Amino acid sequence: MEMLGNRRLGVTQQQAWDALNDPETLKKCIPGCDKFELTGDNTYSVALAVKIGPVSAKFSGKMMLSDNVAPDGYKLTFEGQGGVAGFAKGSSSVSLKPVAGASDAAPVVAVTDSAPATEAAPVAATSAGCELDYTVQAQVGGKIAQLGQRLIDGAAKSTADDFFKRFEAEMQSRYGPPPAAAPENAEAQAEKTGAVAGFMKKIGLGKKSDKEAEPGTGGDSSSGG
Repeated sequence: MEMLGNRRLGVTQQQAWDALNDPETLKKCIPGCDKFELTGDNTYSVALAVKIGPVSAKFSGKMMLSDNVAPDGYKLTFEGQGGVAGFAKGSSSVSLKPVAGASDAAPVVAVTDSAPATEAAPVAATSAGCELDYTVQAQVGGKIAQLGQRLIDGAAKSTADDFFKRFEAEMQSRYGPPPAAAPENAEAQAEKTGAVAGFMKKIGLGKKSDKEAEPGTGGDSSSGG
Protein backbone atom coordinates (compact mmCIF):
# COMPACT_ATOMS: atom_id res chain seq x y z
CA MET A 1 0.00 0.00 0.00
CA GLU A 2 1.19 3.48 -0.86
CA MET A 3 -0.32 6.76 0.21
CA LEU A 4 0.73 10.38 0.01
CA GLY A 5 -0.90 13.62 0.97
CA ASN A 6 -0.58 17.31 1.77
CA ARG A 7 -2.19 19.18 4.63
CA ARG A 8 -2.41 22.86 5.54
CA LEU A 9 -1.99 23.36 9.27
CA GLY A 10 -3.06 26.47 11.17
CA VAL A 11 0.05 26.57 13.36
CA THR A 12 3.63 27.59 12.76
CA GLN A 13 6.19 25.14 11.44
CA GLN A 14 7.93 25.00 14.82
CA GLN A 15 4.67 24.36 16.67
CA ALA A 16 3.77 21.55 14.30
CA TRP A 17 7.25 20.06 14.63
CA ASP A 18 7.09 20.11 18.42
CA ALA A 19 3.70 18.38 18.37
CA LEU A 20 4.80 15.72 15.89
CA ASN A 21 7.68 14.85 18.23
CA ASP A 22 5.54 14.72 21.37
CA PRO A 23 4.45 11.16 22.29
CA GLU A 24 1.43 12.34 24.27
CA THR A 25 0.15 14.43 21.36
CA LEU A 26 0.58 11.55 18.93
CA LYS A 27 -1.18 9.18 21.29
CA LYS A 28 -4.17 11.55 21.41
CA CYS A 29 -4.31 12.02 17.66
CA ILE A 30 -3.69 8.53 16.27
CA PRO A 31 -7.10 6.81 16.07
CA GLY A 32 -7.34 3.83 18.40
CA CYS A 33 -3.95 4.45 19.99
CA ASP A 34 -3.68 3.72 23.70
CA LYS A 35 0.10 3.54 24.01
CA PHE A 36 2.86 5.67 22.52
CA GLU A 37 5.90 5.60 24.77
CA LEU A 38 9.52 6.52 24.25
CA THR A 39 11.62 3.42 24.93
CA GLY A 40 14.98 4.49 23.50
CA ASP A 41 16.71 7.00 21.27
CA ASN A 42 13.99 7.96 18.75
CA THR A 43 12.29 4.60 19.36
CA TYR A 44 8.72 4.25 20.57
CA SER A 45 6.52 1.40 21.75
CA VAL A 46 3.06 1.66 20.20
CA ALA A 47 -0.26 -0.13 20.74
CA LEU A 48 -3.49 0.62 18.94
CA ALA A 49 -6.81 -0.91 18.02
CA VAL A 50 -7.52 -1.31 14.31
CA LYS A 51 -10.75 -2.12 12.48
CA ILE A 52 -10.78 -2.74 8.75
CA GLY A 53 -14.07 -4.01 7.43
CA PRO A 54 -15.07 -7.08 9.48
CA VAL A 55 -11.61 -7.50 11.01
CA SER A 56 -10.81 -5.91 14.36
CA ALA A 57 -7.48 -6.37 16.10
CA LYS A 58 -5.15 -4.91 18.69
CA PHE A 59 -1.76 -4.18 17.18
CA SER A 60 1.40 -3.70 19.17
CA GLY A 61 4.80 -2.84 17.83
CA LYS A 62 7.43 -0.18 17.58
CA MET A 63 8.21 2.92 15.60
CA MET A 64 11.62 4.43 14.96
CA LEU A 65 12.44 7.94 13.78
CA SER A 66 15.45 8.77 11.62
CA ASP A 67 16.85 11.57 9.48
CA ASN A 68 15.53 14.18 11.91
CA VAL A 69 16.03 17.66 10.49
CA ALA A 70 14.29 20.07 12.85
CA PRO A 71 11.90 21.65 12.10
CA ASP A 72 11.72 20.41 8.50
CA GLY A 73 10.88 16.74 8.82
CA TYR A 74 11.86 13.16 9.55
CA LYS A 75 11.50 9.60 8.36
CA LEU A 76 9.97 6.81 10.36
CA THR A 77 9.74 3.04 10.14
CA PHE A 78 7.14 0.95 11.90
CA GLU A 79 6.19 -2.65 12.46
CA GLY A 80 3.37 -4.24 14.40
CA GLN A 81 1.70 -7.55 15.10
CA GLY A 82 -2.02 -8.07 15.41
CA GLY A 83 -2.21 -11.76 16.24
CA VAL A 84 -4.37 -13.77 13.85
CA ALA A 85 -5.42 -10.53 12.14
CA GLY A 86 -1.97 -10.24 10.65
CA PHE A 87 0.93 -7.83 10.66
CA ALA A 88 1.84 -4.44 9.29
CA LYS A 89 5.19 -2.87 8.56
CA GLY A 90 6.46 -0.01 6.49
CA SER A 91 7.95 3.44 6.40
CA SER A 92 6.86 7.03 6.09
CA SER A 93 8.38 10.45 5.51
CA VAL A 94 7.04 13.70 6.91
CA SER A 95 8.12 17.17 5.83
CA LEU A 96 7.05 20.60 7.02
CA LYS A 97 7.42 23.98 5.38
CA PRO A 98 6.01 27.44 6.11
CA VAL A 99 3.26 28.63 3.82
CA ALA A 100 4.82 30.86 1.17
CA GLY A 101 2.90 34.10 0.68
CA ALA A 102 -0.19 35.44 2.38
CA SER A 103 -2.24 35.60 -0.83
CA ASP A 104 -2.32 31.82 -1.13
CA ALA A 105 -2.79 31.13 2.55
CA ALA A 106 -5.94 30.61 4.52
CA PRO A 107 -6.28 31.61 7.25
CA VAL A 108 -3.98 34.61 7.00
CA VAL A 109 -3.49 38.00 8.60
CA ALA A 110 -4.13 40.77 6.09
CA VAL A 111 -1.13 42.79 4.95
CA THR A 112 -1.57 46.38 3.75
CA ASP A 113 -0.70 47.18 0.16
CA SER A 114 1.83 49.78 1.27
CA ALA A 115 4.02 47.24 3.09
CA PRO A 116 7.10 46.19 1.08
CA ALA A 117 6.96 42.53 0.02
CA THR A 118 10.21 41.78 1.83
CA GLU A 119 8.71 42.96 5.11
CA ALA A 120 5.37 41.25 4.61
CA ALA A 121 6.75 37.78 3.82
CA PRO A 122 7.80 36.75 7.36
CA VAL A 123 4.48 37.91 8.79
CA ALA A 124 2.52 36.03 6.15
CA ALA A 125 4.48 32.83 6.66
CA THR A 126 3.99 32.92 10.41
CA SER A 127 0.31 33.79 10.45
CA ALA A 128 -0.67 31.53 7.59
CA GLY A 129 0.65 28.38 9.23
CA CYS A 130 2.55 25.63 7.48
CA GLU A 131 2.17 22.74 5.09
CA LEU A 132 2.77 19.11 5.90
CA ASP A 133 3.62 16.60 3.17
CA TYR A 134 3.67 12.90 3.93
CA THR A 135 4.21 9.60 2.16
CA VAL A 136 3.52 6.12 3.46
CA GLN A 137 4.61 2.75 2.12
CA ALA A 138 3.26 -0.25 4.01
CA GLN A 139 2.85 -3.99 3.79
CA VAL A 140 0.15 -6.00 5.53
CA GLY A 141 -0.29 -9.72 5.94
CA GLY A 142 -2.70 -12.22 7.45
CA LYS A 143 -6.48 -11.76 7.47
CA ILE A 144 -6.15 -8.05 6.80
CA ALA A 145 -4.34 -8.70 3.53
CA GLN A 146 -7.23 -10.90 2.39
CA LEU A 147 -9.71 -8.03 2.65
CA GLY A 148 -8.63 -6.51 -0.63
CA GLN A 149 -6.66 -3.44 -1.59
CA ARG A 150 -9.64 -1.11 -1.97
CA LEU A 151 -10.87 -1.75 1.57
CA ILE A 152 -7.37 -1.41 3.00
CA ASP A 153 -6.72 1.84 1.12
CA GLY A 154 -10.07 3.26 2.23
CA ALA A 155 -9.34 2.45 5.86
CA ALA A 156 -5.87 4.03 5.60
CA LYS A 157 -7.28 7.24 4.12
CA SER A 158 -10.00 7.40 6.77
CA THR A 159 -7.40 6.95 9.50
CA ALA A 160 -5.23 9.74 8.05
CA ASP A 161 -8.22 12.10 7.83
CA ASP A 162 -9.20 11.31 11.40
CA PHE A 163 -5.64 11.88 12.60
CA PHE A 164 -5.43 15.35 11.07
CA LYS A 165 -8.85 16.35 12.41
CA ARG A 166 -7.70 15.40 15.89
CA PHE A 167 -4.33 17.05 15.35
CA GLU A 168 -5.91 20.35 14.30
CA ALA A 169 -8.27 20.22 17.30
CA GLU A 170 -5.33 19.58 19.61
CA MET A 171 -3.37 22.47 18.11
CA GLN A 172 -6.34 24.82 18.55
CA SER A 173 -6.77 23.79 22.19
CA ARG A 174 -3.06 24.39 22.75
CA TYR A 175 -2.42 27.56 20.73
CA GLY A 176 -5.91 28.90 20.06
CA PRO A 177 -7.74 28.99 16.73
CA PRO A 178 -5.73 29.97 13.66
CA PRO A 179 -5.80 33.73 13.01
CA ALA A 180 -8.70 34.67 10.79
CA ALA A 181 -8.22 37.23 8.08
CA ALA A 182 -7.85 40.44 10.01
CA PRO A 183 -10.53 43.04 9.13
CA GLU A 184 -9.25 46.42 8.04
CA ASN A 185 -9.40 49.10 10.66
CA ALA A 186 -12.08 51.77 10.51
CA GLU A 187 -9.76 54.41 9.07
CA ALA A 188 -8.62 52.16 6.23
CA GLN A 189 -12.24 51.17 5.58
CA ALA A 190 -13.26 54.84 5.41
CA GLU A 191 -10.40 55.75 3.08
CA LYS A 192 -11.24 52.90 0.74
CA THR A 193 -14.96 53.75 0.79
CA GLY A 194 -14.22 57.43 0.09
CA ALA A 195 -11.88 56.62 -2.78
CA VAL A 196 -14.42 54.29 -4.38
CA ALA A 197 -17.23 56.79 -3.96
CA GLY A 198 -15.12 59.55 -5.50
CA PHE A 199 -14.25 57.38 -8.48
CA MET A 200 -17.89 56.39 -8.97
CA LYS A 201 -18.93 60.06 -9.01
CA LYS A 202 -16.25 60.91 -11.55
CA ILE A 203 -17.57 58.36 -13.99
CA GLY A 204 -21.17 59.42 -13.34
CA LEU A 205 -22.24 56.43 -11.25
CA GLY A 206 -22.17 58.04 -7.84
CA LYS A 207 -25.01 59.68 -5.94
CA LYS A 208 -26.60 62.39 -8.04
CA SER A 209 -28.11 64.35 -5.18
CA ASP A 210 -25.15 66.75 -5.05
CA LYS A 211 -25.26 67.46 -8.77
CA GLU A 212 -29.02 67.80 -8.78
CA ALA A 213 -28.77 70.35 -5.98
CA GLU A 214 -26.17 72.52 -7.75
CA PRO A 215 -28.56 74.43 -10.10
CA GLY A 216 -30.64 75.48 -7.10
CA THR A 217 -29.48 76.76 -3.76
CA GLY A 218 -26.23 74.86 -3.65
CA GLY A 219 -25.10 71.63 -2.11
CA ASP A 220 -25.77 72.48 1.55
CA SER A 221 -29.08 70.66 1.59
CA SER A 222 -27.60 67.38 0.36
CA SER A 223 -26.89 64.65 2.88
CA GLY A 224 -23.25 63.98 3.76
CA GLY A 225 -21.69 61.17 1.70
